[in-house]
Amino acid sequence: MSAGERDVEAEVATASIGREGRRAALALFRELVAPYKWLVVGMVATLLCDIVGMLYIPTELAALVNTAIAARDTDALVGHGVSMLVAAVVGSGGCIASYYLASKFAANVGRDLRVRVYEKSLDLAHSDFEQFGTGSMITRTLSDANVVQQMLLMGFIMMGPVPVTCVVAILLAFGVDPVMGRLLVAVTLVILVIFGLAVWRSAPIFVMLQSFIDRMNVRLREYITGVRVIRAFGRESRERERLDSTFESYADRAIRVNLVFSTCDCATFFLMNVVESTILWVGADRVGAHAMQIGSISALIEYAMLIMFFMMMAQFAILQMPRGLACLSRAAQVLSATPVILDPEVPAELPSGDDAPAEVARFDHVSFRFGDADEDTLHNLDFALRRGEVTAVIGNTGSGKSTIAKMLLRFHDATGGRLLFLGRDVRDVSQHELRDRISYVPQRAWLFSGTIAQNLRDGDTKATDERLWHALDVAQASFVHELPDGLDGRVSQGGTNFSGGQRQRLAIARALVRKADLYVFDDSFSALDFKTDAALRHALSGELEGAATLLIAQRVSTIRDADQIVVLDEGRLAGVGKHDELVRTCPTYRAIVESQQMEGGEADGE
Repeated sequence: MSAGERDVEAEVATASIGREGRRAALALFRELVAPYKWLVVGMVATLLCDIVGMLYIPTELAALVNTAIAARDTDALVGHGVSMLVAAVVGSGGCIASYYLASKFAANVGRDLRVRVYEKSLDLAHSDFEQFGTGSMITRTLSDANVVQQMLLMGFIMMGPVPVTCVVAILLAFGVDPVMGRLLVAVTLVILVIFGLAVWRSAPIFVMLQSFIDRMNVRLREYITGVRVIRAFGRESRERERLDSTFESYADRAIRVNLVFSTCDCATFFLMNVVESTILWVGADRVGAHAMQIGSISALIEYAMLIMFFMMMAQFAILQMPRGLACLSRAAQVLSATPVILDPEVPAELPSGDDAPAEVARFDHVSFRFGDADEDTLHNLDFALRRGEVTAVIGNTGSGKSTIAKMLLRFHDATGGRLLFLGRDVRDVSQHELRDRISYVPQRAWLFSGTIAQNLRDGDTKATDERLWHALDVAQASFVHELPDGLDGRVSQGGTNFSGGQRQRLAIARALVRKADLYVFDDSFSALDFKTDAALRHALSGELEGAATLLIAQRVSTIRDADQIVVLDEGRLAGVGKHDELVRTCPTYRAIVESQQMEGGEADGE
C-alpha cells in the first residue's frame, strides 16, 4: 500500500460516527428545522393530498369497471370519471405544492447550515482552524451542507410517501379480498428485506466517501497551489501517482456502491414483473371463485406497483441518511468547537482621542508557546511601541517576528506575561475593537477579487476616492494612475494579475486608508526594490506621525532609520536600540548587518 493510500485509509478509519456523533447530528438537525415548523406542516398536508389522490384513482377505476361499464350505467360512468378527475387534480396539485415546499425547506436549511459553519470558522483561532484543516473546512461548508440539503429533499419526496402508501394500499387490498391483501403484505416484506440488505451493504461506504472527498480537496489544493514547484523539480509523475491513488480509492468505493444499487434495481424490476404476473394469476383464480370482481385486479396491480416504485426510490434516500448524518455530525464538530481566543464577558473600552496614552502597545515580559510545541516560541519579551515612533523587529528566519504581529492582533494569546494595548490587557478587550484600532499589512499581500477601490475600502468602507488616491500615492502605487479604469481596475483572486511588488503596495495602501493607533507592516517591503523601499519609508514618516508603527523586516536597509530596533534571536530579545548602537553592542544584529553587506551592501545602500 502506498503512503497516499495509508493516509486515505487512516482518514476513513475515523469517518464513521458514533453514538455521540449521532446525538450531536440530531440535535443540530432539530435546531435547523425549528424555524420552519409551519413549512413542515404544509409539506405533510400537501403530501397527503398527493398520496390520497394518487391511490383514489385506481380505486375509482376498479369501481368504474366493476359497476358502471358492466351495468352500462352512464350516470355512474360519468360520476366515477368526475371523481377520478378531481382526484387527479388534487393529487397533482398536492404533488407540485409538496415538491415546492420541500425544495424551499431543504434550501433554507442548507443555507442556514452553510452560514452557521462559515460564521463559526471566522470565530476560530488559527490553531482551532488547523485542527480541522482548510480542505476539510471547505468540504464541511459547501459539500457537507449540500449533502444535508439533498438528504432532506430526497427524504421527504422519496421516503415520505412510503409508509402512507404501504398502509393505505394494503388496507384497500384487504377491502377487496383478504388473500390479495396478504399477497401485498408478502410483497412489501420481500422488498423491505432486499432494500435492507442494500442499505446495510452501502451505508458504511457512503460515510467513507465523504472522508475521501476531504482528502481529494486537500490533495487538489496542494497540487494546484504548488504546481510551479512540482514542475520545477520534475515531480509531476510522483504527484500524479498520489492523485491517482486518492481518486482510485474514491472510485473503487463508489463502484462498489453502484454495483449494490444496480443489483438491487435489477432485483426490483424482476420482482415487479413477478408480482404483476402473480396478481394476475391469483386474481383470476379469485375472480373465478367469485371472491372479487375483475376490475379490482387493475387496482391491485396499481397498488403493488406504487408500493414497489416508492420503495425503490426510498432506497436511494435511505442511503443518503447515514451520509447526511455524518455531514451533520461533522458540521456539529465545528459548531461545538470552543475557540481558544474568546472575548471577555464585559470587555474593557479602549481610550481614544486625548485620553489615549503615548505608549500604544507594550510587551510586558511576554512569552508564547504554540499548543503542540514543547518549548516557547517567544521568551520574556519586554519592549514598548510608542506613538510617533517607528519600532522595527529583525531577526533570523524562524525567530518569531511574525508571531509578534499576530499577538498584537490577538490571533494568538500570550502564554506568559501581559500584552497591553493603550494601557489595557488585550485579553480584556473585544477582538473587534482591538483590530479596529490596528492597521495590518500581512507578510503575504492578499487581494480579493473585485476592483482596486473595493480592496482599498476594506480598510475603511466610508473612504472617499480622494483618500484612496492619497493612500496609493503614499504607498508608491503610481501604476494605478496608468490603468485605464483607475480605481475601478479589476483585481483577480489573490491579486494574481499584478506583480508581487504591486500587490504589496496595494496592500500597504489598503492599510493606510484606515486611521489607526498602530500600523503593522509584516515584512511588507520584501518585494520592493531599494529605490521604491526608500521612497515609501520617506512618505510613511510624515503620514504616520500620530500613530505607532511596527516594521518587521529582513533587510537592514529597511529598518536602519527606525527609532527603535528590536533584535530577536531564537525568540529571545537579543537587543533593543538604534542602528548604530546595536552595531556596537549587539553581536546578533552586527552579524546580520555584516552578512547583508557581504551579499551586496544592503545595509548601506539606499
